Amino acid sequence: MPQIKNALIRYRIIDRLIRNKYKPFPNKEELRSACEDFLYGSIDGSNISDSTIEKDLFNMRMEHDAPIKYSKRENGYYYTEENFSINDIPLSEDEIESIKFATNTLIQFRDSAMFKQFGFAIDKIFDRINISTDPNADDISNLVQFEIPVSTAGNDLLAPLLNAIRHKNVVTFNYASFVNGVKKAREVRALLLKEYRNRWYLISFDLDKSTIITYALERIENLIITDQNHSAEINFNAEQFFKNAIGITANENAIVENVILKADNVSAKYIQSQPFHHSQEIIEEGEKQTIFSLQVLISEELIRSILSYSGEVEIVKPAGLRETIVNRIEKVNQIYKIK
Repeated sequence: MPQIKNALIRYRIIDRLIRNKYKPFPNKEELRSACEDFLYGSIDGSNISDSTIEKDLFNMRMEHDAPIKYSKRENGYYYTEENFSINDIPLSEDEIESIKFATNTLIQFRDSAMFKQFGFAIDKIFDRINISTDPNADDISNLVQFEIPVSTAGNDLLAPLLNAIRHKNVVTFNYASFVNGVKKAREVRALLLKEYRNRWYLISFDLDKSTIITYALERIENLIITDQNHSAEINFNAEQFFKNAIGITANENAIVENVILKADNVSAKYIQSQPFHHSQEIIEEGEKQTIFSLQVLISEELIRSILSYSGEVEIVKPAGLRETIVNRIEKVNQIYKIK
């Protein structure tokens, strides 16, 4: 089973590299190194040989009708059908068994330090496999609905950006502003990839502004991983940087605020079950209201989270946050002409 599982994983890795529009035409050595690095954490050829990759390419053509060709001019492999992906092919029984094998292994270690942050994802895979292992069970989508990410734009940038982070490469791209839609050229050193609400973000050191800036992957265009190395020391610790943040907004110079809020006791139960932040504490429980405290950075994510409770939550302090909430509510009143 492990041999079958590894072959299927290699197929997916090869497929991903061939479809990478930012580094097209991977050669045999690049395919071999990527597969060995993913499966064994090495690239010296002691675990995966060139002949193994040759057999994988042959099997992908024969078993999955993958339109793989070799370009002599580009010295690498490509798909003759631009939109082909092995991910669009229904899973075989062997693949289902391999997924079950891998999932049953992972589920035993989901609480370990290495996999703890992926526990939710592992549970979702385990749930899907437990519901039905029949790849042809079309009625599952009508009987069970899993949460599906709305946006996956930019996900194809994850692999090249991760590689840039590891090797401290300078990265360039065009970035579109949400405010005015204007695209500007950026030059950065990539530091961290962070997911928030099914969207991926790049935390980077902007070389022009000499500060840490966050960019949404879905708004990055014309990504280029340069050969230029930026090895200068950067004072960045991901855990500390986001320690007091809610969502993706953080700033190394921002001031942490003590936020006090009141919630009616029904909303308080929701807030307890899904805290705004890990620093959240109950400081008083009354017959009609519960008072919470948070030690956080004031951000758009926090403001939107509070407003989602409408009149069920009141900000007691700080005064600046309370004023912001009042201004937002006044705008709503103007839109709906509420007197």
